[in-house]
Amino acid sequence: MKTLLASTATALCLAAASIATAETTLILGEAGPNRGARAEALQSFADDVTARTNGEVKLDIQWGGALFKANAAAQSIADGVADLGTIIAVYFPQEMLAYGIADLPLRNADAWVGMRATDELMRTNEAIQASLADQNLVYLGTFTTSAVNIGCKDTAIRSVDDIDGLKVRGVGAYGDAFRDFGANMIAMSIYDAYQGLDTGLLDCSQGYSYAVAALKQQEVMTSYTILDWGQVGALGIFMNKDSYDALDAETQAAMADAGVAMADKLGELITADNEAAIQTMKDAGVEVIELPAEERDKLVQQGKQYVDEWVERANAAGLDGAALLEQYRALLTKYTEERDSKGYPWVRS
Repeated sequence: MKTLLASTATALCLAAASIATAETTLILGEAGPNRGARAEALQSFADDVTARTNGEVKLDIQWGGALFKANAAAQSIADGVADLGTIIAVYFPQEMLAYGIADLPLRNADAWVGMRATDELMRTNEAIQASLADQNLVYLGTFTTSAVNIGCKDTAIRSVDDIDGLKVRGVGAYGDAFRDFGANMIAMSIYDAYQGLDTGLLDCSQGYSYAVAALKQQEVMTSYTILDWGQVGALGIFMNKDSYDALDAETQAAMADAGVAMADKLGELITADNEAAIQTMKDAGVEVIELPAEERDKLVQQGKQYVDEWVERANAAGLDGAALLEQYRALLTKYTEERDSKGYPWVRS
């Protein structure tokens, strides 16, 4: 009888342990709303983690800044307010200095290429991993806002000479480079750019194609110039290191694989959204202009000073800025060649 009771008790304990494992839930904090391509990619990441762990791990996404705002994300995740969440590097210029390489005005306009290059850099560079560990963080996956372009009202940018004197809403170093070419920069949210263009407070606004359509800015634009320049890609998912270390190796690997797959998913979504947005602009009568390569190269050259400044800041922070930049450029080349030879992952047989 004792043996039967012991066996029964053991079986109950094992069953309880199995149930507990199956119900493991990790809390993910996201400052943005549950809509748009990035939100869909984030949800696909959560679903993928669950699938790859055979249902043992679920992610409870808290949308819209319910747990913390974007400018408090890094410390909140490190402190365990959430197990993991989205961090936007621009809010943490020192803590996320290495990640900020993805925001530099390099020749890097392809969303998928940029994400995969950034993802591999963040996963493989030991100095970056050590810096994150010091902050009690672990990198899991990356997003992008995609290529920075510019829309204007009652004017058009066909060369860098056209920038001089324009009132422009800028994006990071891309805006700084426009200032160098004579633009009068106006501090304004992308969400207020519609009104700024409509009232004449702005002549032009830098932004992203899908955002133009989402915010209906084509209604107040007469031209849209595709710069073929660079993107803002330093935003992604990070995990509290204590929570991460508590996971078994199989679960850690599943989350890493899901993070890589998320870049492919967002690449597919955002590429399609951008193409659809360009068509929406054309249908609305907006002139879509492709900046000539020689003019684009002038922008890249002007932005070099901001790349050099980042290298100096990285060096001052104890990182090898030049080596990081060299590695990142090599990865951009790697994934550009993969795209050109194999196509995007979502169109491969």
